[in-house]
Amino acid sequence: MLSSTAPRSPRIDGRRLRSERTKQLIIEAFLALVREDPRVPTAVQIAERAGYSVRSVFERFPDLNALRVAAADYALAQAAALAPARHVDGDRQTRLRSQVDTRARTCERGVALWRVLMNMQDDSDDLRARVRRAREVTMARLELMYKPELSVLSADEKRDLLIALEALTDIESWARMREQHGMSFEEASDVWIYAIDRLLPPAPSGS
Repeated sequence: MLSSTAPRSPRIDGRRLRSERTKQLIIEAFLALVREDPRVPTAVQIAERAGYSVRSVFERFPDLNALRVAAADYALAQAAALAPARHVDGDRQTRLRSQVDTRARTCERGVALWRVLMNMQDDSDDLRARVRRAREVTMARLELMYKPELSVLSADEKRDLLIALEALTDIESWARMREQHGMSFEEASDVWIYAIDRLLPPAPSGS
């Protein structure tokens, strides 16, 4: 029996691939502009940076909010790819240094976009959802990395400590140490290591 599905035209496939590539370049242009200037870039600025027309921007995104949401998704996916969990089964100090180093590098890369999301989230349910998701991912990583210490706590104590640790390692916390207090990457990392170590309860013997 012959298949009733018509073969896909190579021309259509090529056009779709080019459109997706254009979409990605527009997202990357938006992210590059945000890293350079905390103000939200205009469609004209984004188009110029990407090397396309403003019309091309709005052919792929119905409005700038849709572009911001797509950029947030792209950046969150990149952050996850660049920050795998490491040394999960290590001793306490190894896990502390590994988790803080990974989180610090994520904050270093993401502070500019995070500020845009925070400034714009009141006007967008989709952006609020991305902010909430980013925080949930951070808490899940904390729970994974400090599982031995958290295992000795009650459910309520565990929840409260995770909330405190997420707030402590918030992107703005990192930015304040780096920008306002002029700390080096290593100095700021050491502050987080010291503070987290003080907050965590002793791990069960052998952890």
